[in-house]
Amino acid sequence: MVTIKTDEELEKMRKAGKILAAALLEVEKYIYPGQTSNNLNKIVHDFIVKRGGTPSFLNYEGFPYSICASVNAQVVHGFCTDEPLKEGDIISIDAGVCYQGYHADAARTFPVGNVDARILKLIEDTKQSFFEGIEGIKAGSRLGHISHRIQAFLEKNGYGVVREMVGHGIGSDLHEEPNVPNFGKYNSGLVLKKNMTLAVEPMVTLGERFVYLEDNDWTVTTVDGLPSAHYENTIIILDTGVEITTLEE
Repeated sequence: MVTIKTDEELEKMRKAGKILAAALLEVEKYIYPGQTSNNLNKIVHDFIVKRGGTPSFLNYEGFPYSICASVNAQVVHGFCTDEPLKEGDIISIDAGVCYQGYHADAARTFPVGNVDARILKLIEDTKQSFFEGIEGIKAGSRLGHISHRIQAFLEKNGYGVVREMVGHGIGSDLHEEPNVPNFGKYNSGLVLKKNMTLAVEPMVTLGERFVYLEDNDWTVTTVDGLPSAHYENTIIILDTGVEITTLEE
């Protein structure tokens, strides 16, 4: 069931989103060659807890970290390790915050040191696809508006759009209905209503869109081994547009 949030629930989600946006801004300062994703996990975890939130991902269905740290060809759900990041890598940090029972979910992909221009463009275009997707969205729009616009922008620019993983509703549960694909037909699907809340998250590959599940049963990686980027925000549907709760100030 798709839930419509009350004003009180939305305020809690806004607070969660503010904490998460600040955490992602903070962790960016520590992404450099030689850093480890285990250290980044600790930085984000401590930042969230210090500000009165709880990391949404930690122990969620058994996931053992407060962030997903996906490096290079890993699309999502990467495990944290003590392996140092290298010059030219990219790393996607996906995290969630729960505040008084309500969640926010967001992801960013960061370069590690000097990164090839083509891969930097992948990161930027993945981010831009999110904003292309939500442009013009408001109460009364259909979910397919978001999905189609993301797909059209990315495929026009020559990228692969992952099909196996999608965005989702969010609220008192980290993952709620509806699914929010990054592909689909324009003006199709669910009619969006005021105070619905969604996590919109393009997952994009530099090469083919095909992926596989690693042996840890969590991490999704590109079959061709080419890099992937991920960008996500939590949004509230309004009568006049959308509010992004997890955007850095």
